Amino acid sequence: MHSKNKRPMDADEREHVANVKSLSCGVCDQSAPSEAHEIVQGQWFTSMPLCRDCHTGPHNGIHFLHRIWDVKKLDELKVLNNTIRRLYARSATTA
Repeated sequence: MHSKNKRPMDADEREHVANVKSLSCGVCDQSAPSEAHEIVQGQWFTSMPLCRDCHTGPHNGIHFLHRIWDVKKLDELKVLNNTIRRLYARSATTA
């Protein structure tokens, strides 16, 4: 879903978000494809891969109770750090 408050993504942002969505969930490791969650709305390079439940689910979702996040002692910066690490590792193996 695209918010009317976000500007459209440029080509680099679209490519980055596509790569993020191709990763398994950064919280529960459910297999891809994932949804992309930005820490700050519209800042596409802060996107992290989340399954639907860890993104918008009523019990585990970051936008709601985020229980699984608490159980695993995760926050958005930790998941973003792991996302960048996974993207970097993927690009290093394909280079």
